[in-house]
Amino acid sequence: SSGINAEWPLRPGAIDGTIIMNENLRDALDNMYDARIPNLWLKGSWESSTLGFWFTELLERTAQFSTWIYQARPKVFWMTGFFNPQGFLTAMRQEVTRAHKGWALDSVVLFNDVCKVFKEDITVAPAEGVYVHGLYLDGASWDRKTARLAEQAPKVLFVPLPVIHMFAVNNASPGGKKEDPNLYMCPIYKKPRRQDLTFITSVYLRTAQQPEHWVMRAVALLCDIK
Repeated sequence: SSGINAEWPLRPGAIDGTIIMNENLRDALDNMYDARIPNLWLKGSWESSTLGFWFTELLERTAQFSTWIYQARPKVFWMTGFFNPQGFLTAMRQEVTRAHKGWALDSVVLFNDVCKVFKEDITVAPAEGVYVHGLYLDGASWDRKTARLAEQAPKVLFVPLPVIHMFAVNNASPGGKKEDPNLYMCPIYKKPRRQDLTFITSVYLRTAQQPEHWVMRAVALLCDIK
């Protein structure tokens, strides 16, 4: 952000005592010493457990956007890399709506399928919608053979989920997608701290049990497990 760009060049002078150390510089140096993210940086970025994780995410986010801008649209998107993932999914809905004559955005809803492969196995983008990766199951495991939810293994807190194909369907059309009562509607959160501010959306996960089975286990998907 502009605040970071303005303050950061002053850091060496403040340390040497050649310039007056203001509140922002003092906060930045104190937090960096404790491996925390300076408050000024948080105002224009995202939360992370440590400064090291924050910087790693910065590099990964930059790589995703640089590839998208200067090379080509990614075949699979890293959900955690978006500052506003809800906006990304809304843009996908709009894209699908424009591709179908007669569809109205108000009647187009998100739907999904969980693939049996991970990011490294994706070679082409979907014909419609987007592939997303980087989500972790909390409270359950995933059976790749049957592509269904499974009981959580002992001492395993989080399980990476394969790539999800996110797309949109028209509920107003006679052939529109109908909700399957045997699908568990799983919420996605940005962080392990589950609250309205970190909620993104919900996806459907196949299950051999009734959805209530996983509701009682508070099963959710997380973008970040750190």
